[in-house]
Parts: sequence; C-alpha cells; structure tokens
Amino acid sequence: MSGAPVEVAVVDSRSEADLIVGLLRSNGLRAGISADDAGGTNPELQISGGVRVLVDPADEADARQLLAEVQAEAEADDTSG
Repeated sequence: MSGAPVEVAVVDSRSEADLIVGLLRSNGLRAGISADDAGGTNPELQISGGVRVLVDPADEADARQLLAEVQAEAEADDTSG
C-alpha cells in the first residue's frame, strides 16, 4: 500500500469483510481487513468492534464507488422482488 490504509467499510463479521475484500480485489483494488478478534480465535469480539475493510489511499474513491454500486443493486433487488 502506498500510504496509511483508509477504512471504507465496517461490518459485523470477518466472513462479510472477506467477501467485500474479494470483490474489491477482483476489481483490481488493493484491500485488506483489520479486526480486533485475536486473530480470529475470538469471533465474538467482532460484534463489539466490527471488522474494518481497508484500502490503499489511491484506491479509496474507486472502492467507495464500487461498494455504493453494489449497495444500490442490492436495494433495487430488494424492492423489485
């Protein structure tokens, strides 16, 4: 990463964060996870602090746009079905 990572999402579980990171990486963005859950051994700690999705500062705008598009698609699916 070219600078201090930037938070683009906070979710309730490492699994959800893994999916978001996979989406971002599959679109060519540099992304990672930060969680205070003792390396995954205490997943209950994820609930209180959340799991943060981080991206390289150079990828922040693209990451936010991609996540907004996915959110809009999900909301559209919810209302149409």
